[in-house]
Amino acid sequence: MRIQRVATVVRRAAPALLAMALPTLSHARAEDPISDFEANCMSCHTIGGGRLTGPDLKDVSQRKDRAWLARFIVEPATVIDSGDAYALKLRNEARGVVMPAIAGMTLDRAKALLELIEAESALEKSKFAGIQMSDRPFTEDDVRLGREIFLGTQPLKNGGAACVSCHSVSGIGVLAGGGLGPELSDVYGRLNGRKGLGTWLAAPATTTMQSIFAPHPLDGDKEILPLLAYFSDIAQDPPESSQAATLIFILLGLSGTAAALMIFDLMWKGRFTGVRKALVAASSDGVEAKQQ
Repeated sequence: MRIQRVATVVRRAAPALLAMALPTLSHARAEDPISDFEANCMSCHTIGGGRLTGPDLKDVSQRKDRAWLARFIVEPATVIDSGDAYALKLRNEARGVVMPAIAGMTLDRAKALLELIEAESALEKSKFAGIQMSDRPFTEDDVRLGREIFLGTQPLKNGGAACVSCHSVSGIGVLAGGGLGPELSDVYGRLNGRKGLGTWLAAPATTTMQSIFAPHPLDGDKEILPLLAYFSDIAQDPPESSQAATLIFILLGLSGTAAALMIFDLMWKGRFTGVRKALVAASSDGVEAKQQ
């Protein structure tokens, strides 16, 4: 009985305890701007390493006041939709790419991020200046290895999922890969080439990619570099459209369905037929015979 009473008290108190804990957890998260920047910012921005998809954030508070920056971090789309001139300028410089809203972002978290950016901007070289990767020219071996990594025939060192599980590109056959993620034939140009795409692969910004690759990160020179070579090769000389492969897949599906229906129809002809009709017919014949 005593155990049951304790369990009842705990069960009734749990919602209140959770409500008290959530602000604490949120505040703790806001006080960890380094993790916040790594998870939500560094795939599109550097601090002193040049432009990626988004602008270089070094000395950003000298270009715009902190109140505006904090509001933009919390609600980027709202600021852009308001017609703000500087926000529209940022969107144009990003070739129409709009900064996505960060889940759970608050003014406190935004201010902590701005303080981190200011501190890193004052350093000779920030830890967020961008990934260090070989800048040598891509080779045919890089392209071949990148294709194998994309298709999964070359397993990833840390056990991550193959790109083809969720993405497609042109030139990989009839089935053309997965459909969960976007089509990547133009990703090399869309994410500003070697540096931008390389940084994104090193620290993916989307929730789905983070959940897959945070525990299984890609290796810079051995995996990211070959993937960059492969995507660059596709962008320079795109093979057949993956849309054509999708159409072929649909046509094959329809053809297979039609063939299966024909087979089922042939099998159905040999089914066990009902006997009632035959019995009724025989009974009718017998009645007619007696009447004659």
